Amino acid sequence: MLLSIVLALFLPCAGMTAIFIVYICLLCYAARHHHHHQPDVPVKPATENGLSSAELEKLPATTGKDLVLGTECAVCLDDVEPEQLARMFPGCNHGFHLQCADTWLAKNPVCPVCRNKLDPGFFVEHETNPC
Repeated sequence: MLLSIVLALFLPCAGMTAIFIVYICLLCYAARHHHHHQPDVPVKPATENGLSSAELEKLPATTGKDLVLGTECAVCLDDVEPEQLARMFPGCNHGFHLQCADTWLAKNPVCPVCRNKLDPGFFVEHETNPC
């Protein structure tokens, strides 16, 4: 009787301890194995082709009430309220919150909705003829 009580208490504890030790060993093995086979190159290389602050300032700013293709900002997925500052993407006229658009365009010079690229000629200063 005493032996069966001891075994009833000891065996589950011993079994759980064995499972825990095997689990820790597998975690250590996986961590070492993953570290040695991980490439040093990121999966998606970082690009430095976003717009500069000066280029962002050249883009037209408007308000939410003037957006023509809907008022949902595709960057943050919130609605652009009528009185909020907004930015329409030149060429495709998709609209976004001003801050969202500038944050996006500082990293990616393409429209987040349709992937339309900004025409580099947009930022070229056009000489005006005073005559």
